[in-house]
Amino acid sequence: MRKTLPAVLAALLLAAAPGRAQTIYQYRDAKGNIHLSNKKLDDNYRPYDYMRLPAGTDENKVLPFIRYYCRRHGVDPNLVRAMVEVESGFAERAVSPKGASGLMQIMPGTGKVLGLADAFDGSANLEAGIRYIRALLDTYGDVHLALAAYNAGPGRVQKGGAIPDIPETRDYVAKVMTRAGLR
Repeated sequence: MRKTLPAVLAALLLAAAPGRAQTIYQYRDAKGNIHLSNKKLDDNYRPYDYMRLPAGTDENKVLPFIRYYCRRHGVDPNLVRAMVEVESGFAERAVSPKGASGLMQIMPGTGKVLGLADAFDGSANLEAGIRYIRALLDTYGDVHLALAAYNAGPGRVQKGGAIPDIPETRDYVAKVMTRAGLR
């Protein structure tokens, strides 16, 4: 029996989901930058019991979380930074006219498959979105097609094997690629 793309993506996403909680350590340097690690690198690192973005989130507060989750899932942080910029403008409580929510503008159905309980929890939204783009990159093997699938839905890319002829999707892929420096 042939599996459909949504079934394959669901299997990939569930396999990529973290199996158990892991202690995350945080260190805030003299400039206010947050450094995150899954290991206590020195005495400056303290357990960060729950990874939640600070109130009043802006790009500088989001970037350490992007870097951490991108390292964890093997995704280019410049790509994800550009996606967040285009998707939500770094607004943690952003909601699109179609119902996509949070920093990475995750649709409710996709969020459910990803195990995302609260789309407005910035850290959880980033982690779920990064797992999703990782699965799309693995599925399509091409960043352009993965971005198109992220924007238009995997079914639309699967049918044509190319970026769908949807102006919004073509514009989205071009904007993200340019802002990520991948053109």
